[in-house]
Amino acid sequence: MSELRFDHVSVRYGTHRAGLTAVDDVSLVVPSGSVVGLVGESGSGKSTLARAAIGLSPISDGTITLGGVDVRSFRRHRPIQMVFQDPFSSLDPRMTIGESIAEALPRSVRSRTARRAEVARLLNLVSLDPERATSLPAALSGGQRQRIALARALAGRPEVIIADEITSALDVSVQGSVLNLVRELRAELDLTMLFISHNLAVVRYLSDYIAVMYLGKIVEVGPTDQVLTDPQHPYTKELLASAPTRHGSLLEIDPLALIDVEPADPHAPPSGCRFHPRCPIGPVARPDRQICVISEPLQPVGGRGAACHFAGTGADAPLGTVPKSQTVALLSASDTKRQPSSAATVN
Repeated sequence: MSELRFDHVSVRYGTHRAGLTAVDDVSLVVPSGSVVGLVGESGSGKSTLARAAIGLSPISDGTITLGGVDVRSFRRHRPIQMVFQDPFSSLDPRMTIGESIAEALPRSVRSRTARRAEVARLLNLVSLDPERATSLPAALSGGQRQRIALARALAGRPEVIIADEITSALDVSVQGSVLNLVRELRAELDLTMLFISHNLAVVRYLSDYIAVMYLGKIVEVGPTDQVLTDPQHPYTKELLASAPTRHGSLLEIDPLALIDVEPADPHAPPSGCRFHPRCPIGPVARPDRQICVISEPLQPVGGRGAACHFAGTGADAPLGTVPKSQTVALLSASDTKRQPSSAATVN
């Protein structure tokens, strides 16, 4: 098994004047044998980052490597497989279930008998009757189709699986069974996985580490229990406050403390910290904190960190609590080129 590494990755669409930077200078590591949950609201760039890893979106800057090998060098055998969000459109409606899975098998599995046996094994692995191999996708439910999509991804014998919002298109009653299946497969096969979702409650159930993305950038990263019990970035706290549970939310926050502002236009993101127009501890609430407007916070470094000048502080925290390492960018923001951000590594 090998680690999946994103080093200063950017993905841009369109021209310089009328373009969109969907992913902006993202550094992240998915350690071998671990599950990293990538969370953020719609439009934050999560799916674009995933598509870049499998070659469906062009990488404008930076590199994505698997075990030290650039993913763009992979041709026939792709050791990274993706399970897409919509199970109804990810399968060819004209191909039987068995044909869809067999199509992804390595060329080393040549004989018909061996291929049928492998298809049956994969169907058993995702808790489906092997006799379903002759059925068309139209005869299956959404949850069953998503299980087929998982089996098809596993057929390629990948080193890494990327799951992109694989439960969001399913009924609530089916989501739990699919998540349980993913958890069982992870334990049985020792999978390395990048699990993408906008729901922190779902990610909490599966992930060893969490990375939070906002407007194309990673704003917080760390072990799951630390991020959920002690969030450092205001955006992470907002996500936790919006995740419903039987007893309220994952994090109790006074609703009056949140700034009710629409997310910024990704075509023209705000200067400095991209979250500052919505931040309850930023310049909207504290006019003396203009550093958030002037200077972009440093990317998270090491196994735990947040891209915030006032990470982990409250609205009334003194300005002197800003770490020295994070004030360096302010000193030369107006007259020097911004230094490349350090890798948001999860160890």
